[in-house]
Amino acid sequence: MNWEFIGWAALAISGALIAAGFFVTRKPVQPAAAQNSAGVAEVHPMHAWLEIAWPVFFIAAMGMLTLKEVMGFAAVLLLATTITGLIWGLDSLMFKKKRTADGEPIVVEMARSFFPVILIVFFLRSFLYEPFKIPSESMLPTLLVGDFILVNKFTYGVRLPVINKKIVETGAPKRGDVMVFRYPDDPTKDFIKRVVGLPGDKISYRQKRLSINDQPVAVESLGTATEVDKRLGFRRFESFKEKLGEKTHAIMMDPDTPGVRLSGVRAFLNRENCEYNNDAVTCTVPQGHYFMMGDNRDNSDDSRYWGFVPEQNIVGKAVLIWMNFGAFKRVGTSIE
Repeated sequence: MNWEFIGWAALAISGALIAAGFFVTRKPVQPAAAQNSAGVAEVHPMHAWLEIAWPVFFIAAMGMLTLKEVMGFAAVLLLATTITGLIWGLDSLMFKKKRTADGEPIVVEMARSFFPVILIVFFLRSFLYEPFKIPSESMLPTLLVGDFILVNKFTYGVRLPVINKKIVETGAPKRGDVMVFRYPDDPTKDFIKRVVGLPGDKISYRQKRLSINDQPVAVESLGTATEVDKRLGFRRFESFKEKLGEKTHAIMMDPDTPGVRLSGVRAFLNRENCEYNNDAVTCTVPQGHYFMMGDNRDNSDDSRYWGFVPEQNIVGKAVLIWMNFGAFKRVGTSIE
């Protein structure tokens, strides 16, 4: 489905109706004709279309701002909350008492209806829990493509929405946490990976074995699996149980893929903290930063390739799968 076409079409049609509404002259209502047989004041037929056009225009405009990446979704929600709140507030303070019996303007009615709902969503999403959808296979087998997850926004501190500045300290990421963060190369994008290295840690990934501060991470083989890819080719994977800190989780590896594809390594901040050779990497995590890796080790674009995640990029901790339309048995599964 072409959502961009639908969005532009909705904006154009609803905008045209709203513009036409400004040229509609309300019919003078005579006392004897002011009411129909049901005792209800008659309104112009255009009024019914405007009641639909204003909400459609508002929703389509907010949607296109997000779809075209003009603003992040949090910023769009803040903008929507501000606009509806101002319209409703200014009308209540300045215009409501001066209005005649013509009734409440449609735009005010829309703002009054939308503002409380948007405000509640904005508050919940900004300070408590935010929903995300898993778009890639980088966290297999822990998270599947199509999983809808909840991210706890206050585990790692209370942050101001949009600017993401921490204002209240509540905790810090722990080794092994599954964390959502803003991609350092493009902060408008959200990534999800597992916390492997904490500030000051020495992380080494050599011959597909992870070491932290020169201590190999404990792993236990879970056997080999085979899957058919989109091109109907067979791929073999080795599965392991890995223990990071006090947490145990499953990881996947492709025995035919190098542990680090050197051609995929980019220039990044604090690049001097990392040393690459053959298919290995060793990094010392700077203070205030974290080293992230996907559980699908050979199909994950992570800190091996683009560096460290600064503390100010943290969004929250992934805690729960709340929906997967292709696998309902995953609903309610805690993320470990």
